[in-house]
Amino acid sequence: MKKFLFFAIATFLIATSLQAQKLFTAEDYNKAVSRLGVNLNKLIDRNAVRPQWLADGNFWYSVRTATAVEYVLVNVKDGTKKIAAKKEDLIPIDKNISLPNVKSTEVISPDAKKVAFIKNWNLYVEDIATKAQTQLTTDGEKNFGYATDNAGWTHSDRAVLLWSPDSKKIATFKQDQKNVSNMYLVKTTVGAPELSEWKYPLPQDKEIVKIHRVIIDIATATVIKLKTAADDHRSTLCDDISCGGSFDDNIWSADGTKLAFISTPRDHKSATLRMADATTGEVRDVLKETVATQFESGNKSSNWRYLSATNEIIWFSERDNWGHLYLYDAISGKLKNKITTGNFVVTEILKIDEKKRTILFEAKGKEVGQNPYFSYLYSINFGGKNLNLLTPESGNHDITLSDDGKYFVDNFSKQDAPNTSMLRDINGKLISQLEKADITRLTATGWKAPVPFTVKSANGSFDLFGIMYQPSNLDPTKKYPVVNYIYPGPQGGGVGSWSFSAIGSSDHQALAELGFIVVVIEGSCNPNRSKSFHDACYGNMGDNTLPDQISGLQQLQQKYAYLDLDRVGVWGHSGGGYATADAMFSYPNFYKVGVSESGNHDNRNYEDDWGERYIGLLEKDNYEKQANQLYAKNLKGKLMIAHGNMDDNVPPYNSYLVVDALIKANKDFDLVIFPNARHGYGADSYYMMRRRWDYFVQHLMGAVPPKEFQIKLAPDSRK
Repeated sequence: MKKFLFFAIATFLIATSLQAQKLFTAEDYNKAVSRLGVNLNKLIDRNAVRPQWLADGNFWYSVRTATAVEYVLVNVKDGTKKIAAKKEDLIPIDKNISLPNVKSTEVISPDAKKVAFIKNWNLYVEDIATKAQTQLTTDGEKNFGYATDNAGWTHSDRAVLLWSPDSKKIATFKQDQKNVSNMYLVKTTVGAPELSEWKYPLPQDKEIVKIHRVIIDIATATVIKLKTAADDHRSTLCDDISCGGSFDDNIWSADGTKLAFISTPRDHKSATLRMADATTGEVRDVLKETVATQFESGNKSSNWRYLSATNEIIWFSERDNWGHLYLYDAISGKLKNKITTGNFVVTEILKIDEKKRTILFEAKGKEVGQNPYFSYLYSINFGGKNLNLLTPESGNHDITLSDDGKYFVDNFSKQDAPNTSMLRDINGKLISQLEKADITRLTATGWKAPVPFTVKSANGSFDLFGIMYQPSNLDPTKKYPVVNYIYPGPQGGGVGSWSFSAIGSSDHQALAELGFIVVVIEGSCNPNRSKSFHDACYGNMGDNTLPDQISGLQQLQQKYAYLDLDRVGVWGHSGGGYATADAMFSYPNFYKVGVSESGNHDNRNYEDDWGERYIGLLEKDNYEKQANQLYAKNLKGKLMIAHGNMDDNVPPYNSYLVVDALIKANKDFDLVIFPNARHGYGADSYYMMRRRWDYFVQHLMGAVPPKEFQIKLAPDSRK
């Protein structure tokens, strides 16, 4: 009788518990799937214009309507349009014209007559018309070859070089990577595993990759070694020497007789502009800037220029706490004048008119009362006078300049305001409004725009900006669990683009539709603001903007009481995976559930240039004390760790270190490994997305997800 009574009570309690839990159905999850970008973005009609410029200066673009695709030809002088259902009806194709068939590993010359490529660690050129090949170098060898592309975290077979404007010379290097660490990954196969091996420099390496600079004369296949010591494999913009796909920090003179370049040391604490004679290889120093933390030449692109006609240098510096342009004499190296000034940052130079001595550039933070991440277009003269705002509308402006530099297309919007496309001339004069996005079909689904907000940094020094995503059926009288998406940078932030999007980045809107409030806060320590803002975490990437995230959520709850800060989850990928595990270990009473994807949990296990730019060189325990595995014993909540076992960006050993520490600390956790997947998981990414949804539904919401739901995407019927 006692056994029967016990069984009855247990059955009742289980049944009651199940009734209390929300049971998600496949229909619930399918509604979330409908909020993914591939589904929502196709409900936006007449969206952004991406101009395809023509030889006559006009352009065409395609735009999607509710039922089809329109092709539009625009006359730039008056903005008049011709519209067709097929591109060939609008723009006749000349069958006699064919572009060179250039391989992805080849670099085409400016005159489009030759391509340069690597073969057996040496550099070759091929005549496109005759297919005749010429070997330019002969002494290349394994791990000490010419124009080789390898930053460790990224590597390819494409040659890294810069053709001279007259197509007669090539600036490149012989790259010595013999003295750095090897990286090994093993592909999962039936039978013997397949080993992948390449050079992957680490902060522990006594020597890093060195580049021996050379200039090659194509006609004579003569290699001219620049008369300067080998440079560290570094650039002023990112942790590679080919951030933009070419040989960064190198600019030819217009006549091809000189090469200006910047040497950056291993720790990024200085930048030296040098000038090389392309015939003799003689090198002289022009100017040098030294900083206490790390020198950058811009936030969107490298913003220095060599003006050979007037022997001047336009230089980018954050010496007054903001990213600005300066004019230097290229002969004496002396400062002539400051070009831009004020509490804003120049992000990219788009065009320089040397005859008119004017600069066209993008900048952020200048417009009072606007989101400082909104980009605007300006012009100014070399003397720092006549600063003109060319895109006055409030919003984030995405500029596409015409090939002849006389016009530009401006797409502007906000996270909660759809896109408008304008055609203007180079002086900012409005020629025509091209398109205005129609979100009627989008809003008909119940979609609501995300909510932009502002909070203070944890130390009260800075205004922080963020985006909040809500369920479409939000009931402000209820309490909702919060998911904090995080990407701490410091080379970029979590929000991504501040332009209009139906989903923001990732799957934020879809996750919100399951009943969460998803919050993204752009913490301090990230770019596009002042240097003090960017350097706030210098030396301690283990900060991961977490104090800002927690303080920001607490401030946000004061305005939006439906945020339940007793149920806060966190997730992120790559640097966000590092931050997620850190959040779960360092703030275990605040963050209850975390999904850490592909994290660089110990920067001693990640490529050298990442940590050395933002932490500094490896000294004593400065890297060790920021390693997540040291704090794994603090875990209280639910943590899922995920990684691709063929991740050649952040090797999986980063996660294995944390896994090993959790096991040794006798902690419960979940682990998902994607065999043969790279950094972004590829075909497995939707499986990871679904597992992430399940994890927050189960452990943050206390609900039951549909078993083994599969995310399926409907194709777009428009062609």
